[in-house]
Amino acid sequence: MPQQNPVPAEAVDPSGIHAVTWRNGRLDLLDQRCLPGETRRIACEDVDAAIDCIREMVVRGAPAIGITAAYAAVLAARHRLQVDGENWLPGYRADLARLSEARPTAVNLAWAVRQMLAAAEAGDGADPEAALLAAARRIHAEDIAMNQAMARLGADLLEAGSVITHCNAGALATGGLGTALGVIREGWRQGKITRVWVDETRPWLQGARLTAWELAREGIPATVITDSAAAQLMRRDPPAWAITGADRVAANGDVVNKIGTYSLAVAARHHGVRFMVVAPTSTLDSGVADGDAVCIEQRDAGEIWAAAGGPTPGADAHNPAFDVTPAGLVDALVTERGVATPPSKAAIAALNDR
Repeated sequence: MPQQNPVPAEAVDPSGIHAVTWRNGRLDLLDQRCLPGETRRIACEDVDAAIDCIREMVVRGAPAIGITAAYAAVLAARHRLQVDGENWLPGYRADLARLSEARPTAVNLAWAVRQMLAAAEAGDGADPEAALLAAARRIHAEDIAMNQAMARLGADLLEAGSVITHCNAGALATGGLGTALGVIREGWRQGKITRVWVDETRPWLQGARLTAWELAREGIPATVITDSAAAQLMRRDPPAWAITGADRVAANGDVVNKIGTYSLAVAARHHGVRFMVVAPTSTLDSGVADGDAVCIEQRDAGEIWAAAGGPTPGADAHNPAFDVTPAGLVDALVTERGVATPPSKAAIAALNDR
């Protein structure tokens, strides 16, 4: 498969975290379930191990899941060549179909799988591993470049003050630097951000465990609050912006993101706090008309009961992983191609066409 652009031997995460990387011929993942107490890495030798890591939240965040899927597709091709020889493509397609279904809501997963399948089908079929690895590295490197572009565009919207963020949209959730945290990192570098309020983000506590850890590594002042404290914070000491990432943005600008994002957006609008969503164009999904058309992943109720010390007899638990924030609650959607202020069907279409 011809390469149209130079591809780095390895995509370099500017944060130094390397949540997802390719090392010694294997997919290498930072196990985010263990942070911040332990830094542990998991090496995936085959596509099934990668699927398990995606499902079990070893890796999370839409862009990082997409990059993981790209490298997992390389492992799938290697295995199929060993098992099926020259007739490897049919089994490869089946492997990628399973990979695409590992988590249903984050659109980057299916997007990356389509990219890798197209790369495989465009090759000469004899020895695809090198070409597919180049394609995966390109996806990884492009994600980092998009994060850097979004960081600059988003920081241009900031003025001096504090900000609040939800979940984790940093280097741990991307190829490096981050979407929402990329803007926050750049805002801090420019002297605009004075403090970051971090929603703990139940039930997995991605804010308290992951975002706070990322910010503390770089000396950025961060204060963790319970999710339910955000509205009171906005009433008494309103931040200038609420800044989040996104797992999917519908054609009309509705934002699908970690559960609790909608509540934060409602509180922000009531208190006059502007709301910024930062996401690459690979997260824009023109195939769904609005947020209600997106399949919202339902996770095991045990994740909720774990925080309570065990199930309550006679009570059920409802554990959606994501919610939908209507486009009307979003003041700015920042992508690597530009900023929609506010997002709308026409603005989303224009970003996709650039």
